[in-house]
Amino acid sequence: MSYLPASDSDRLVLVTEVGTRDGFQSEPEFIPTETKAQVINALIGAGVRSFEATSFVSPRAVPQLADAAQVMALIERRPGVRLTGLVPNARGAERAAAAKVDMMASFVSASETHCRANLNKSLDAALADFSELAAIARRFGIPLRGAVATAFGCPFEGEVSIDNVLKLVGAYLEGGARHISLGDTTGMATPPVVTRTVEAIRSRFPEAIIALHFHNTRGIGLANVMNGLDLGVREFESSIGGLGGCPFAPGATGNICTEDLVYLLHECGYQTGIDLDALADVARQVQTVMGRALPGQFMRAGPRLKLSSLESVRRAVG
Repeated sequence: MSYLPASDSDRLVLVTEVGTRDGFQSEPEFIPTETKAQVINALIGAGVRSFEATSFVSPRAVPQLADAAQVMALIERRPGVRLTGLVPNARGAERAAAAKVDMMASFVSASETHCRANLNKSLDAALADFSELAAIARRFGIPLRGAVATAFGCPFEGEVSIDNVLKLVGAYLEGGARHISLGDTTGMATPPVVTRTVEAIRSRFPEAIIALHFHNTRGIGLANVMNGLDLGVREFESSIGGLGGCPFAPGATGNICTEDLVYLLHECGYQTGIDLDALADVARQVQTVMGRALPGQFMRAGPRLKLSSLESVRRAVG
């Protein structure tokens, strides 16, 4: 595996923050709208340039994100920052367009069973919804992103057919979505599974711009990132503090942690444009908001060469 990219342009990695959507959506206590916007604004201040900021799903389905339009209105927009809104259908697309999102993301599961659990409809019906929302996105001139959930495995069905993944990617591209995100919804991805999935998509659809969205359910989220980097993927989705987990899949623990991801990338010679210390400060603030310890490790341990005085630690006696 190569740890250093071959050229300066290849050193750039885009980190897309999904914590205020994928992370917050499962929280049982409503997080104030102002707090959600403050977290995004603080992350922008730390140098994060890409967000899946919120979701325009039915407020009845996900009450935590019922304030999507209000959150968007409170974000301090800056040039070069992309704010994506997740949209399930035409109604959500209309709301997202009115809120002036920079990109719309559609999501469909490659697993028929998970698609019914997550969207309460079949895979084909979900693709029909995508066609409707894609037309709305084109009407408003808003770029599209296609997210493939359970791309690397399903908690109900086990292995997911690569044909299903390719079917979704083809439908997304035909509908105008050049950006494709592969979601590891319950942390079932391993490096070999990631390799065969990415290579199959590249072989059939070389024009697709692939992003990878890993969970750390089984502790190898960052190993999968390293494998993705070696495959030439240069966009990864992550969640501040390691928040998140699909509420419609059993055993789905948090996403890979943004500050841990950025630490890994910087240590391996990649550039993100993100201030890691400022990012860790935001993670600590989010931890305070949540009122519990989050799984992120960098915010506790600090950088590799963080030094301590001998007097500051306990010493063995005897």
